[in-house]
Amino acid sequence: MTGAADSLPTPVTPAGRDGLRAILAEPRRAVIGLDFDGTLAPIVADPERARAHPDAVAALAALAPKVASIAVITGRPAEVAVRNGGFAGVPGLEHLTVLGHYGAERWDAVTGEVTAPEPHPGVAAVRAELPDLLAGTGAWVEEKGGRAVAVHTRRAPDPQAAFENLRAPLTGLAARHGLIVEPGRLVLELRPPGMDKGVALRTHLRETGATSVLYGGDDLGDLPAFSAVDDLRATGTPGLLLCSGNDEVTELRKRADLVVDGPGGVVELLRALADRLS
Repeated sequence: MTGAADSLPTPVTPAGRDGLRAILAEPRRAVIGLDFDGTLAPIVADPERARAHPDAVAALAALAPKVASIAVITGRPAEVAVRNGGFAGVPGLEHLTVLGHYGAERWDAVTGEVTAPEPHPGVAAVRAELPDLLAGTGAWVEEKGGRAVAVHTRRAPDPQAAFENLRAPLTGLAARHGLIVEPGRLVLELRPPGMDKGVALRTHLRETGATSVLYGGDDLGDLPAFSAVDDLRATGTPGLLLCSGNDEVTELRKRADLVVDGPGGVVELLRALADRLS
């Protein structure tokens, strides 16, 4: 074959190559799991202005009908990821699911509806205390639909110093109200325990009956999903770990079977995979 199909890169690890072969052999039983921010959407200073890469929706729509499911797994509220991604009402995306708040919320393209449990009461309690704790730090709070709050330091005079200085007090605040802290790229998210991207990915694989998986991410919050894929591979389910490369987080790059150049590289890979499966 010629063109984009030939541009499908080769994973650098034997496990990654096995995962890709399994996806290509039985795509209808494969799940493609993807983070949103930093993977499908470029990181920006204001998360509310984050939007999917301009070619992401077309690439997803080309691939989705060929696989069991595409799952966007994000810490954002599901409806925000759907809006910022431009996923609603797109022909070809009927096999798309958005798992928001690390799987606590679910949006299905077929119904266009979000299902979710009641918010944890600790989130509101933490939100009420944050203004005093953050005064003078240059950090700001991103609301996450009452299910989590994220403290961003990217706009602070010294973003990394603010991040490190706030980590301990925010961890203490979260613990007092039954929450945990999830660190990311200059962001500390306070959310309920018991859900992470690994749990969300495993649950979705069980629901779909998938026999292979690709997971792509860029940040520390994606490590549980990477670990889930590692565990699945150890018990016979082939998987491919994809890193949307950046200069801020190196842990995923070290563990990935394949590293691409940010959201643009992810889109190119999705497009090449769709072309190979045509």
